[in-house]
Amino acid sequence: MNFKALWGSAAMVAMVASGQAWAQQSEAEELAARFGARPTVLDISLSPSGDQVAYISSDNSTTEVVYVVDLTSEGEPRALTSLAESDAELTNCDWVNEIWLVCRVLGVSESGGRVPLYYTRMLSIATDGSEPNLLTAPQSFSSYGVMQDGGSVIALDVEGEENRILMTRDFLPEVTIRTNLANDEPGLGVELVDVARVRRRTVEDPDEFATRYIADENGEIRLKVRRPMNDNGRLTGESEFLYREAGSSRWQMFEEGLSDFSPVAVDARSNSAYGFRQRGGFQALYRVPLDGTSESELVIARDDVDIDRLIRIGRQQRVVGVSYATEKRQVEYLDEDLGRLAEQLEEALPGNPLISIVDASADERTLLIVASSDVDPGMSYLLERDSNSLSPLLPLRDHLVDRAMAPMRPVTFPAADGTQIPGYLTLPEGAEGPMPAIVLPHGGPGSRDEWGFDWLVQFLASRGYAVLQPNFRGSSGYGEAWFGRNGFQEWETAIGDVNDAGRWLVEEGLADPSQMGVMGWSYGGYAALQSQVLDPSLYKAVVAIAPVTDLDLLVEQSRDYTNYQLVRRFVGSGPHVDAGSPAEHADRFQAPVLLFHGTRDLNTSHLQSRRMEERLKSAGADVQYVEFDGYDHYLDNGLLRGNMLYRIDGFLAQHLGGGGDVVAAAQSSSSPEM
Repeated sequence: MNFKALWGSAAMVAMVASGQAWAQQSEAEELAARFGARPTVLDISLSPSGDQVAYISSDNSTTEVVYVVDLTSEGEPRALTSLAESDAELTNCDWVNEIWLVCRVLGVSESGGRVPLYYTRMLSIATDGSEPNLLTAPQSFSSYGVMQDGGSVIALDVEGEENRILMTRDFLPEVTIRTNLANDEPGLGVELVDVARVRRRTVEDPDEFATRYIADENGEIRLKVRRPMNDNGRLTGESEFLYREAGSSRWQMFEEGLSDFSPVAVDARSNSAYGFRQRGGFQALYRVPLDGTSESELVIARDDVDIDRLIRIGRQQRVVGVSYATEKRQVEYLDEDLGRLAEQLEEALPGNPLISIVDASADERTLLIVASSDVDPGMSYLLERDSNSLSPLLPLRDHLVDRAMAPMRPVTFPAADGTQIPGYLTLPEGAEGPMPAIVLPHGGPGSRDEWGFDWLVQFLASRGYAVLQPNFRGSSGYGEAWFGRNGFQEWETAIGDVNDAGRWLVEEGLADPSQMGVMGWSYGGYAALQSQVLDPSLYKAVVAIAPVTDLDLLVEQSRDYTNYQLVRRFVGSGPHVDAGSPAEHADRFQAPVLLFHGTRDLNTSHLQSRRMEERLKSAGADVQYVEFDGYDHYLDNGLLRGNMLYRIDGFLAQHLGGGGDVVAAAQSSSSPEM
C-alpha cells in the first residue's frame, strides 16, 4: 500500500494557526490553550476495503469537519462537509461502503422554548463531496411531542441490500382529527433506509416502551430492550429484555432466572447473545443461546473489578473480547490471534501503551489501531496483517505532540476506617515534596478514574502541582459493595475518602498543607465543595466545574424529564439530602471558591452554581463565578476550555502559591472572552 503519514495535513491548519498565536502568549496562557484545545482527531474510521480513512477534526471552537483520505495515493485529505453550529456537533462517522458514510450529530435545543433537550440527527455523506442527506425521518406538522432521537444505525451491512442500512426511528403520535392516515402507534421501530436516495421502509413496527434494538452480523433484528413508563410518562427504572430465534418474527422474554441479564450483542454463528449480569457482587460477561433454553454460560468474570466493556470490531461488530480496569485498562481477547497481535503491538511501540482496535476492513486484514498512555495523548496507526506492517496516521492531539508529560502511577491510601482507597498520583517531572497539590475527584458518581492521558491532570502537573485522583467509595467498576448506595446517599463515606486523599498527600510528604486545593467537574465539583462541609480547614482553594450544590434542587430540576423518578430514587430522601448539600452549609466554608457553569447544562443546571454563589456571598465567603452562555455540561470548546484553565491557573497561584505567572489577569470578575 502506497501510504504516507498525514501529519501536517489540511486538518491541522487551524492548529498551526493557533500555534503561531500561542508563541505570542505567556507560558501560562500557552499551556492553558494547548491543554484546553479540542483533540485534533475527534473520530476516525476505516472503509470496508481498508483503502480509505475518514476522520472528524475541528477548528478548536464550534466547527467540525469530516475529512476523507485515500490511502492508496499521495493526495491530501479532502474535506467532505462541516458543521458550524454552536449548539450541535458532529460526533462520529461509519462507512456503509466505499462511497457512503453515515454520521451522527448531537445537539441541544429547547422544547416549548423553555426545557433544554439533547437531540440526535443522522446524515449520509458521499465521498464525492456532494451535499449530505438527512437520514432522520422528518417530523410531521401533525405530530405530538418532540423528536429527540434521530435514530441509531443497528446494521451497516444488510445482506443483499446495497446502500441500505438498518436504522431505528422514533415514531411520534399524530393528530387524528379529519384523517385516517395519522400515526396512532408511537414508539421506537426499525427502518431499512437507502442512504443514497433516502428512501425508507419499516421492518420493525414501533413499540411504545422500546429503547434499543440489536441486530446480528447478518442484519437480522434479534434483541429488543424495553423500559416501561408509568401513567405520568416517567421511567419506572425497570428494564425488559426480549429476543428472537433465528428466522422468527416472535419476541420472547428471557426466563425468570435471567431477569438480571442485560444483552448487548448477538453472534449469529453461535446463535447466542452476549450480555452482562452480576456474579458475586461484580459484573461479568455471560452468553445465552437464543433457542428458548436460556441456559446462561459464564464467559469471563473477575472477583476484584467489573467486566464493563464488550470489544467488537469491523462492519459486522464481531465480538472479540472484553475489557476491564484494574490498575490499568486491560483487554481479554476471545479471539486468540487478536490477543497475540495486541501483545506484540504493546511490546513493539514505545512506552508499552494501551492498544485499542478502533475499526477494521470488511475482511479484518487491515486494522485501525490507536495507541495511547498516561504520557501519550494517542496516535492512530494502520496495521496491514498480511504484510505485518504498521504505519502512523494521525496524532489524536497534534498540539501536544512536542510536550513532555508527567507519568501517572496507581496508588492506594488508607481511609479513616482503614479501607485502602485506590487512585492515581501524577507528580510534575523532577519535583520533590512537599509541593503544591490538587485532589481531583471524578464525576459521576457512577464512574471512576483510569490510568491514561488526562488533559486536566497534565495541565495541572505542567504548572507544578501534584495531582491525586481518588476512586472513592461510590465509584463504579469495583463491584456492588464499593458503589454502595451511591456517592449522594452515602456522601459522608465518599467525601471522607476525598478528604483522606489530601491528608495522605501531607503525611507522605508530597503536599504542603498550606498549598493544597481540591478541584472537580460535575459530581467531582460537588465533592470539592462538600469537602469544605466535612473539614473546612483541609483545602485552601476549591474549584468546581458544573457542580451539584443542592440535592433537593437536583431532583426538582429533573421534574420536566422522563427520568424524574430515577433521579429522585438515586438521590433518595431523608436527613442526608440537606446535610449533603453544600449550598445549605455555606457558613462552613473557609477556602476561596471558583465556580464555572454553562447555561445549557442538562446534567446539572447552572442554577446550581448560581445558588452556591448566592449562599457563599451571603455568608461572607470568597467566591468567584464564571458562567458560559449557551454551553452544556461538557464545555466542549477549545477556546473556552483554554480560557477556563488560564483562569484556574491564576486562582490557584493566588491561593496556593504555585502555577500562574500572570495572577492579576485572572482576578478580573468578568467572564473570559470567547
